[in-house]
Amino acid sequence: MILDSLGFSQMAWIAVSIFAAYVIRGMSGFGAGLISAPMLAYVLPIHVLVPMAGLLVFILFIFITIRDRASVIWRELRLLAPPTLAGVVAGMVLFQSLDNRLLVIMLGAFLILYATYMLVTQVCRVPQFRCSERWAVPLGFLGAFFDTLFGGGGGTLVVIYMHARGLGRMEFRATVAMLWFIEMTARIAGYGIAGYYTREVLIMVVALLPVMWAGTWVGERLGNRVSPDTFSRILAGVLLLSGASLFWKA
Repeated sequence: MILDSLGFSQMAWIAVSIFAAYVIRGMSGFGAGLISAPMLAYVLPIHVLVPMAGLLVFILFIFITIRDRASVIWRELRLLAPPTLAGVVAGMVLFQSLDNRLLVIMLGAFLILYATYMLVTQVCRVPQFRCSERWAVPLGFLGAFFDTLFGGGGGTLVVIYMHARGLGRMEFRATVAMLWFIEMTARIAGYGIAGYYTREVLIMVVALLPVMWAGTWVGERLGNRVSPDTFSRILAGVLLLSGASLFWKA
């Protein structure tokens, strides 16, 4: 039993991890799974934390998509939705077949590579990757594949793609939110069919909902006080340390 094996300090760590992840998401618009997964991996198995974190994000995106649906660019959504769903299926197949230790190692490697990319683009001023409309298929697929496998991180590929399309801020936010809502619906269905949503996981999700809302509230109010470059460098440093520590843990 998962809940019976968790002490007070471990439960507190889970709450702090979710709060910090949603502060980041509130500030940047994405990254909740990317931050929460490595932090939660210290106290929860990957096969528990990824579905749990996914359900929390899904609940949040229900409200975001209702609020912003009028600003969605539907052509971009039609290009990205099919490969996104295919990526969820591929990621779910691999997620079910790998053991926890290997997933932890893969998550650590993914975080180190991603953090290195962020540092190179932010510190060294190397131009970020740019793409045309034809990249919707591979980036949509890979984004959903990594999100399903690791609980986050892949959405950044979609963020890069959408920025390259020249969408306005509101249209960008609404279209990405709608795409991720579609992705999350498929992921939640896949995790549910595979049997990952046990009674204990659902209890933890319900208990963490107030923490998620509090982190989102704080993050949205801090977002305008930190420059994008400073925020990206801090985030890259945190992810690099998280990835290295997961290697050590494994």
